[in-house]
Amino acid sequence: MKPPLKYLQHYPAILQDKIRLLQSQNMLGDYITNRYPQQHTIQTDKALYQYSNEIKQAFLRNAPLLDKVHYDNRLGIEHHALGLNTAISRVQGGKLKAKKEIKISSFFKTSPAEFLRMIVVHELAHLKERNHDKAFYQLCQYMEPDYHQLEFDCRVYLLWKTEINDVDESA
Repeated sequence: MKPPLKYLQHYPAILQDKIRLLQSQNMLGDYITNRYPQQHTIQTDKALYQYSNEIKQAFLRNAPLLDKVHYDNRLGIEHHALGLNTAISRVQGGKLKAKKEIKISSFFKTSPAEFLRMIVVHELAHLKERNHDKAFYQLCQYMEPDYHQLEFDCRVYLLWKTEINDVDESA
């Protein structure tokens, strides 16, 4: 039995075998760049905040306001942390206020546009649904109909980028 592929271990063996074949032919990059040729242009925290709020306003008008959205260099793919949704409590006057923040791994500054959208949608869904359950994934799919395919392809992208980095580090 073959060991599961990093980032894809929860997917069926038949899908993993298809990705292994592409990997053995050094074609993971071709698979990704053919499907997702456009890199996004959202490079600043201000642009990311605006982008995230536009998606939130389109689908989650009643969800809490976002206080901050930014790229974070400390979130890395090696820790399986692509994004993070937090509520930081702060005292303001005599009241306790929860500040809603979303952090997106800086890794996604150079990703295809669809993957950034998928990560933002994922983190926005946590404003309404805290757990990764059926309701959570239904909400993700409501905001991004291709959510499941994008999540799979993003994992293939992570595998490809990890391979590239491993090759660069061993050289």
